[in-house]
Amino acid sequence: MRQQLVIAFTVFSAAIAAPLHAQPYPGKPIRFVLPFPAGGPTDLLGRIMGQKLAAQLGQPVVPENRPGAGGNVGTEYGAKQAPDGYTIVLASPSLSISPSLYKKLGYDPVRDFTSISMVAQIPNVLLVHPSVPVKTLKELVALAKANPGKLNFGSGGLGTSNHLGSELFKSLAGVNLVHIPYKGSNEAMVGMMGGHVDMVVIGVPPTLPHIKAGRVRPLAVLAAERLPYLPNVPTSKEAGIANYEVTTWYDLIVPAGTPRDIIARLNAEWVKLAGETDTQEKMRMAGFEPMSSTPEQANDFVKAEIVRWAKVIKDGNLKTD
Repeated sequence: MRQQLVIAFTVFSAAIAAPLHAQPYPGKPIRFVLPFPAGGPTDLLGRIMGQKLAAQLGQPVVPENRPGAGGNVGTEYGAKQAPDGYTIVLASPSLSISPSLYKKLGYDPVRDFTSISMVAQIPNVLLVHPSVPVKTLKELVALAKANPGKLNFGSGGLGTSNHLGSELFKSLAGVNLVHIPYKGSNEAMVGMMGGHVDMVVIGVPPTLPHIKAGRVRPLAVLAAERLPYLPNVPTSKEAGIANYEVTTWYDLIVPAGTPRDIIARLNAEWVKLAGETDTQEKMRMAGFEPMSSTPEQANDFVKAEIVRWAKVIKDGNLKTD
C-alpha cells in the first residue's frame, strides 16, 4: 500500500510540474540588446523591430542600449547571457569585423552566437566631392593611380564598415588613398561636403538630399542592383569593379545553445513580420531595406563576412590601440 501511495504521489507531482516546464515561449519579457548608442541606426531599427516583435509574441521586447568599443560591449554582454531565448542581440557588420581588428575580444561570433535571421540592410554609395575631377569610378581609379597618396577618404572611424568599405576599394582597385577618420559617418560626410576629404563610402539614405542638391557626386552604389531612388547611378560592378558590394547589414542573434525550437519560433515570427506591408513601410521610411533568411543562411553569411573582412584588415595592416 505504501509503495502504491509513493507511486501515486510521484505521478501526481509530475502532472503538476509538467505544465510549468512546458510553459509556452515566451513566458516573460525579452531583453533586446542594441550594441550602439541611442539615436543611431541600430537603435532606430531595434525600436521598430522591438514593437513589432512584442505585438507578435505577446510579450514586451525591451530595447536595451549597451554601446561601447565599436559594438563589442553590448555584443559581449549578450554572449554571456543564458541561452534561453530571453536575450536577443541586434548585430551589425562589427560582429564580423571585430575578430580581426581587436587583439582581445570577449566573445567569438561563431562559437558564442547563433543567428535567427538576417533582418535588414542599408546599401552604401561611393561619393566624391564635386571638386574631384572625375565622373566615373574608372576615372577615380585612374586619378588615384596617377597621384598615389594624394587623394583621401573620410570614415566614421577605424574599423567601421564605411572605413573598411573604402579599404576594400583600395585593395580591389590597387590604389593608395589616405584615411581621414572622424567620430562618425555623418561627420565624415560633413567633412567631405566642406571639401576636407575627397571620398566617402556611406549608407545611401542620409545622402539623398545632398546628391540631389549637387553637394556630392555619386560614382557607384555598392549593391548587386541599381537602387530605385538612384536609377542613374551604376552598381560597382557596372562601374568597373567586381565583388565590390558593401552593405550595412543587421542580423538577429542569440547566445549559442538557445533551444532550436525557440530559434525556429523567432525565425518564423520575423519572416512573417518582414513580409508585412506595415513593417516594410516603417523600415523603408527609416532607411532600411527589410530582409529575412533561415538561421543557417544567416550563420553562413556571418562566417563569410568574417573571412572577407579579415583579408581587408590584413591587407590594410589595420590595428587598434
